Amino acid sequence: MPQLNPNPWFMIMILTWLTFSLLIQPKLLSFTAPNPPSDKSQATPKTNP
Repeated sequence: MPQLNPNPWFMIMILTWLTFSLLIQPKLLSFTAPNPPSDKSQATPKTNP
């Protein structure tokens, strides 16, 4: 059963993760969020019992 031989699949997995972490991830992290969080504190509404 060739799918149990880890030799080619392990290298494919390592190369895929290296490609993702070194090339794709910095490009994704360079985008700015469209709605940055505001500095206002969220005030809880007062309820009357």
